[in-house]
Amino acid sequence: MTKTPLQNQRKGARYVMGFTLIEVLVALSIVAIALMAGLRSTDALSRNASRQSTQWLAQICAENEFTKLRLSRQMPPVGVSTVNCPQANLDLRVNLNIQPTPNPNFRRIDASVDWVTPSSTTPVLQLATVLGRY
Repeated sequence: MTKTPLQNQRKGARYVMGFTLIEVLVALSIVAIALMAGLRSTDALSRNASRQSTQWLAQICAENEFTKLRLSRQMPPVGVSTVNCPQANLDLRVNLNIQPTPNPNFRRIDASVDWVTPSSTTPVLQLATVLGRY
């Protein structure tokens, strides 16, 4: 804060207190930087919440396919299959890869869930389990 003379008198000169333009610009710069940091953190939080809900829906799809295989009470055939799983306006696709294990009474099942959009396919989740003979 600087003092500027109001009157040029030898005795009793009065001064007006005020901020210079540079001080105001520095204060505005600090406020702008703080607001940008807050905006970036808010954006990161909303993207994380969206990603978390997408992963949760993808896990539901993969677990549903594992449950279907368990409820069939048959040893699944070795191979690769794909199942569409629409959830909450998302087009999810579950890719099942069924592989043999050294023990013929078990099969290894790998499920990868992809988010399918018209322009791209984004991997969301991968799960694996072992299914035994009933």
